[in-house]
Amino acid sequence: MNPTPSTIQSLFQKTAPVMPLRGAHLDLKGMPPTAERLEALPALLAAARYNVVLVEWEDAFPWTADVRFRSPTAYAPETVRRFAAAAREHGLEVIPLVQCLGHMETPLSVPGAERLREAEDDPSTLNPLAPGARELIESMVDDVLRLLPETRYFHLGGDEARRLGTHPDTAAYLAAHGKGALYLQHVGPILDRLNARGVRPVLWHDMMVEWDDDALRALAPRCDLMVWGYNGHPDTTPHHFHSRHIRRFRDLGLALWGATAFKGADGMTADLPDLARRQANASAWVEVAQRFGLKGLVATGWSRYSTFTAACETLEASLDALIAIGVLLHDGQPPAGGADAVAAALDTLGEGVRFRECREAMRLLDAVRRNGWAECRTLAELYALHNRFPPRGHPMLALPTLRYAGNIMKTGLEAEEKVRQALAGRVEPAWIDEYLHARLAPLREAYARAVRDWKLPL
Repeated sequence: MNPTPSTIQSLFQKTAPVMPLRGAHLDLKGMPPTAERLEALPALLAAARYNVVLVEWEDAFPWTADVRFRSPTAYAPETVRRFAAAAREHGLEVIPLVQCLGHMETPLSVPGAERLREAEDDPSTLNPLAPGARELIESMVDDVLRLLPETRYFHLGGDEARRLGTHPDTAAYLAAHGKGALYLQHVGPILDRLNARGVRPVLWHDMMVEWDDDALRALAPRCDLMVWGYNGHPDTTPHHFHSRHIRRFRDLGLALWGATAFKGADGMTADLPDLARRQANASAWVEVAQRFGLKGLVATGWSRYSTFTAACETLEASLDALIAIGVLLHDGQPPAGGADAVAAALDTLGEGVRFRECREAMRLLDAVRRNGWAECRTLAELYALHNRFPPRGHPMLALPTLRYAGNIMKTGLEAEEKVRQALAGRVEPAWIDEYLHARLAPLREAYARAVRDWKLPL
């Protein structure tokens, strides 16, 4: 369906964007779109006036460095090429993201990779001093560049390497030389290699906030930093994205981006983004970006908090947030007309019907989980009281709660079916199964346990 320009343009109030580079992030390690859906996304992103798409490929990429890194639904090479071609057609710059230090669960979980870990029992963090560590990252970067040869920016992640310094070798190096030196010993040559190919590297900023000035100056000519923080304002946050860090990075000569979020920042198993919270954070970032002269802003869309956690909000249930944040990054203010205008734009783009189905299915699923767990908690507490302090927690108190919880379980079946229908054709069935199992199986087990405990006729 061809967009009606007037309908979509009515979302925007400014002809010139307040931010020159405006990115949307696709995190493909959770609920990845089908190949057909992936190839259709650039048109949607362009309609929201994004001009950058940051793609975190993870196990969805058709790796040749090690085919064991691929998930069962990894894309074919031609899908990656078609996606990149569609992005170019719609004026979007593709920035691939391959992790280089933390969040390394995908490559470090394969048999034989234990020797590359900071801690043998934890595949989250690469040991930067391990023989072959840098070569692993370089081979993955090369894999991506073979399919995306027009890449100008390459994001190397590098965030939340929380176990860095756990291994005796890295602990000794860190003690002798400092955090910045340990990080740069590994990442520096990768940055130089990309720069030699005419590709500008990008890194998340959080590992650098405690670096000394000399280490940051050594980093400045070699890459950009992307400062991320998804809740609150950088001027008032107690966290790693406080404005003082941004000011220090800038004053030491680092080229900076900022990162807000359109989804994936409202709870590890959230079903829907908190739009008001997302817009408040994005608004703060626009103001800070203009004040400090940031190159661009990216709206992240995390699908999992880590490779090993359950998936959070789906892209399909978050399209309103994707559009609204795109408008905000362009105009510096929320969409004119609010939620109704965003809904009309989604209708014009041919996305409205499916989006509403998905959003309503997720709202029902969220209600089932919230209400079901509340009733199961009540039943568990009553049972504990009944067992220890009879006649407290009398069985007749539990009976109506058991029946109400049973009705919620039936509604859960309805929610499950609605989610499957809403995501059909947009996400592969195996990922939908995983998503629903993580949300409903524990609740159903808790209810079944309560039924067994009370042994009451329902």
